Amino acid sequence: MRTTQQFSITLPHDMAEAVERKIASGSYASVSEVMRDGVRALLERDAAVERWLREEVLAGHAEYMADPDKGIPAEEILDRIKARRAPPESC
Repeated sequence: MRTTQQFSITLPHDMAEAVERKIASGSYASVSEVMRDGVRALLERDAAVERWLREEVLAGHAEYMADPDKGIPAEEILDRIKARRAPPESC
């Protein structure tokens, strides 16, 4: 039984050139190796986001539900972000 599946893909020129550079540098032996590594990285990122959602976001939501008075209104958070991003005032 075959353990792989063949695909035909189309990439924008800049991505195709990046793949070719990876192979030319010796980092990878083939397009397939580059694609496998890219898919692995995508799966790892998805798993990390899933862990973050389960471990931190759900925990924060549960904490808020237990005591909604600890919550900070969205407008206040937005104001804090805007204040941090504002250019420093000149003298």
